[in-house]
Amino acid sequence: MPSTSPDGPPRRRTGIGRIVFSVIAVLTVLAASAFSIRSASGGNDIRTNLTLIAPAAAGGGWDSFQRELQQTMRVNGLVNNVQVVNIPGAGGNIALGQLTTLEDANNLMVGGTGQIAAHAARGTGPELSQVTAVSRVVEEYSLVVVPADSPYQSMDDLVTAWRADPAHVAWTGGGSFDQLVMADIARTADVPVADTTYIPSDGGGEAIQALLNGTAQASAGGFADIYPQVEAGRLRALGVVAAEPLAGVEEIPTLRSQGYDVTLTNWRALFVPPGVSAEERTELEALIAEAVDTPEWKEAVQRNYWNPVPLSGAELEEFIAAEKERIGTLTEEIK
Repeated sequence: MPSTSPDGPPRRRTGIGRIVFSVIAVLTVLAASAFSIRSASGGNDIRTNLTLIAPAAAGGGWDSFQRELQQTMRVNGLVNNVQVVNIPGAGGNIALGQLTTLEDANNLMVGGTGQIAAHAARGTGPELSQVTAVSRVVEEYSLVVVPADSPYQSMDDLVTAWRADPAHVAWTGGGSFDQLVMADIARTADVPVADTTYIPSDGGGEAIQALLNGTAQASAGGFADIYPQVEAGRLRALGVVAAEPLAGVEEIPTLRSQGYDVTLTNWRALFVPPGVSAEERTELEALIAEAVDTPEWKEAVQRNYWNPVPLSGAELEEFIAAEKERIGTLTEEIK
């Protein structure tokens, strides 16, 4: 994605970012990540050494999830040695590709909606079906915001202006999932998706800056990343993309309650390499179940405004297949 220039990032017609990687850069990332994984694992016993793979740079949602899980496991002594390895790139698919080449069950990657969206946008590369799904754990909600001095006081205000001029009410976000949410809102609000403008940003921090400097007029991003800016008075929350109001912030209405039936969530599940045995998969499911039942993890869920959505086995595989179809259909509208 292009970096921000002094004049702000360029406006683009909707279309999930077409990321171009040089061969040298990709090989360098893969070589470094493979070395990091081998160094962190140090053995293949799940309870002795565990590598938690975050398919993004430090500071994002996937990284936060893995570091919360790492801390939970450390505090409760669930694993002797647990490390986090970051493998950024291609919407999480560089890490996914790396996972397909590994064998040991003690390499546990977080993934979910973002990787499905990134693959749907490019049409090539690894897919989640190529690795072993262990457990879905939580889902994260998006928050629709505008600058605090925006003329849009409600979703209806924003949508009215957006319908009148879809190209000039620009949206921004920190990843492929954020653009999917924007597209789903547009479709529900009868705004032509193909006419909208989406400005991709390199993470939530850059998206917030695009709002504050006037480059973009609205954004949908991860609740935990954006809500502190609402509390600080820099941004105004117009609605949360959830089926029900969130505990502790019930004053923020859902989009559904305002007549926009959008409930797309950014779910997070854990995956291991292909070929892992049924016994190892069962052991990992048990380990994850222990971790999410601790006070430390429950506090992390509350702090990050996550929603627990446990799922495993055949039901999880069916869910992922259904998500691939749903997200693929939505992606086609915004290419």
